[in-house]
Amino acid sequence: MRSSFYWLLPLLLILASEAQGQATRRPRPRPRPRPRPRLRPTPSFPQPDEPSEPTDLPPPLPPGPPSVFPDCPRECYCPSDFPSALYCDSRNLRKVPVIPSRIHYLYLQNNFITELPLESFRNASGLRWINLDNNRIRKIDQKVLEKLPSLVFLYMEKNQLEEVPSALPRNLEQLRLSQNQISRIPPGVFSKLENLLLLDLQHNKLSDGVFKPDTFQGLKNLMQLNLANNILRKMPPKVPTAIHQLYLDSNRIETIPSGYFKGFPNLAFIRLNYNKLSDRGLPKNSFNLSNLLVLHLSHNKISNVPAINNRLEHLYLNNNTIEINGTQICPNDVVAFHDFSSDLENVPHLRYLRLDGNYLKPPIPLDLMMCFRLLQSVVI
Repeated sequence: MRSSFYWLLPLLLILASEAQGQATRRPRPRPRPRPRPRLRPTPSFPQPDEPSEPTDLPPPLPPGPPSVFPDCPRECYCPSDFPSALYCDSRNLRKVPVIPSRIHYLYLQNNFITELPLESFRNASGLRWINLDNNRIRKIDQKVLEKLPSLVFLYMEKNQLEEVPSALPRNLEQLRLSQNQISRIPPGVFSKLENLLLLDLQHNKLSDGVFKPDTFQGLKNLMQLNLANNILRKMPPKVPTAIHQLYLDSNRIETIPSGYFKGFPNLAFIRLNYNKLSDRGLPKNSFNLSNLLVLHLSHNKISNVPAINNRLEHLYLNNNTIEINGTQICPNDVVAFHDFSSDLENVPHLRYLRLDGNYLKPPIPLDLMMCFRLLQSVVI
């Protein structure tokens, strides 16, 4: 019996120790979630000013390689073999860089320039040529042009100008302002431009009221005047008498005053296509000018061929309401030309004739060919 007690004693001790351990064991605490690390605030850098509305302007091109000229703006190109030229064209520029004093020829076309700061041209008094075509310029500061006394060529086509710039340099020879929004010509703006040879104002908003008797006063040597694609109903008054070429296409002109062209001894080229001219608005001999070489009267309402001079070489009468025979258009008596031995110096000089778009049908009348012996091309 004692032996069995000793056998049970270790078993009892094991059970007692397990019972005591269960009584003193505590439940394990649940692990606390680790606190998230606090995000440090990112340093703020100054941001460039954003436009107030969406913009379609592409970013400026990156600066080019360093130039051999230290004063060359990095956004432009200064050719080493043409040190007086500065090429800043087609670079998406918003501003005009500072122009070095050595520059005579400046190319700034095809950018997004809106103004011409005085600071950019402060040292550019030697400029002779400026091309600012296809930008967004609305107005030119008078003080800028006063800094350019040597300027000869000023190109500002395809901008947003609303009036002809004032204080234009005296030495200007070509002024190209086509495809703007010009509706005003300040008084006396051309009065000092005696050297101006070419004035291009086509594709603007010029009306009859803009042109006064003294608008062109001072343009003593003007050779080419382009007023096409405006809203004129009348011929402009007091056009400079030295004119060689006159462009008035795509207006609303209905009449030409009697003797209008008689005061132009050098006028050789007239364009009046796409107007509203009719026989009623064309006095007799309006275009019978000894100096006239090229005459454009297409796309009007003309029914009869106007009288022409023997010296005329190109005549455009297409797309009118003409119904004629050769005798009516010949400036001389057709009978006089039946003898082919006639002096060719006295025959009409017409070489090109367009009559298509009228009430005419081929073949070409024989008397037309008899009259215009020098005719090289005729379109009916």
